[in-house]
Amino acid sequence: MPIIYKICPRALWREAEAAGGFAGAPIDRQDGFIHFSTAAQVAETAARHFGGQADLLLIAVEADRLGAGLRYEPSRGGDLFPHLYGVLPLDAVTAVDDLPLGEDGRHILPAGLPPA
Repeated sequence: MPIIYKICPRALWREAEAAGGFAGAPIDRQDGFIHFSTAAQVAETAARHFGGQADLLLIAVEADRLGAGLRYEPSRGGDLFPHLYGVLPLDAVTAVDDLPLGEDGRHILPAGLPPA
């Protein structure tokens, strides 16, 4: 059961919970798919795209529950990143964790994920 990750502002995720699904952040909707990261990619994603941002959540998603809409496509440095073409169903979510900032301004990832 591979787990992929979405970094999301808390308020946007609360809207998704109320709506019953996550259609993506503005950048996702602009690009036509929801951006995810693997466990090995999430620290760099946090630093590169969310540096210094507070009030974020780290959403863990069971990749196998996303069906054919999930594709691994080349992105940063040729790495394959998971992209979901469609709405994220909330029943695929396995955990929602706070993604706090440390004193150094970097996000503190939950235990078990590799640091940046």
